[in-house]
Amino acid sequence: MSTDQPATETPAPAPVHLRDDVTVELVKHSASDTDVLWAARVSTAGEQSLEELTKDPERSKGLINYLMRDRHGSPFEHNSMTFFISAPIFVIREFMRHRAGWSYNEESGRYRELRPVFYVPGKERKLVQQGRPGKYEFVAGSDEQREAALAVMAESYERSYAAYQELLAAGVAREVARSTLPVGLFSSMYATCNARSLMHFLGLRTQHELARVPSFPQREIEMVGELMEAEWAKLMPLTHAAFNANGRVAP
Repeated sequence: MSTDQPATETPAPAPVHLRDDVTVELVKHSASDTDVLWAARVSTAGEQSLEELTKDPERSKGLINYLMRDRHGSPFEHNSMTFFISAPIFVIREFMRHRAGWSYNEESGRYRELRPVFYVPGKERKLVQQGRPGKYEFVAGSDEQREAALAVMAESYERSYAAYQELLAAGVAREVARSTLPVGLFSSMYATCNARSLMHFLGLRTQHELARVPSFPQREIEMVGELMEAEWAKLMPLTHAAFNANGRVAP
């Protein structure tokens, strides 16, 4: 009678999902142009500044523009926006360099099995950097370069996620097994900010024709910034207009 034990089968790797976009959802907020006005007017009107809550902020858009222009920043802090963001890990890490006025909570690879969702550049993403350091530009690149990038990324993602699953199946802790995964893996977080901290973020992480100070963000974090700005512009249109009119410099 044979005493050989059946070999342990390695689980079939989960299918890898590739994305070329990001997710930004406004999940809750307490933010309006009125918040800027009552916060600003307390300096001269005291408790009567609360009357701004019942007035049309359009009548005081000149005050909002003045505060933005002369960089009286604190009135723009009395509001709150919470976003759900799903993006590649390299974007999340770059994002978290913004600390003043921001709060974050991110999903944890210690406590959950990470999903096989990975980033690949979309058709509009310029692939090739050319020029010397400090004075370079990105160009589209050839069809061959794009095909090579997508093929190599997909193969790398499949291998790394298969290794991750193999370690999990062997009983290795999630916090150790995740070491096999690349920064192109998608992560998700909640990010809470106020209008002032968001304006500072947008000034650095988006390119815009109205910007007084040019910025050169990586395209992937700019994609996040553009979607956040679109939500904020709907909540605080007068503040957003003043931000643009004054060179997109945070007060």
